[in-house]
Amino acid sequence: MKSYREELWFQTESRREYVNITAQVERAIQQSGIQEGMVLVNAMHITASVYINDDEVGLLQDYERFLEQLVPHSADYQHNRTGEDNGDAHIKRQIMGREVVVALTKGALDFGPWEQIFYAEFDGRRRKRVLVKIIGE
Repeated sequence: MKSYREELWFQTESRREYVNITAQVERAIQQSGIQEGMVLVNAMHITASVYINDDEVGLLQDYERFLEQLVPHSADYQHNRTGEDNGDAHIKRQIMGREVVVALTKGALDFGPWEQIFYAEFDGRRRKRVLVKIIGE
């Protein structure tokens, strides 16, 4: 079995953004030379997420509205009393998840229709990374 590791780095312009990273993950797969196996993609920061869904602008706006209604940035979080202002970002990450695992078949992501991999940033404007780990043959 072979293993390949790559880090993707992001620095978003705004506090919250949703970035389609499917192409970067596919490039890592090609670099790995692995044809059959699994791909793990995970956010390496506690205020960011990686998830799979459709890349449709209305859906991305729905996520933003839903998460802000459920966990508003302006709410009074205990965490913010430590001098931070990102208590909401930590909770949003828990809702959206830390990582995804996708089967790799014939050197390609084994996706269902419309599936794409996204990096979701909830406390941006600074450099953060995503780990891509590929194992298989």
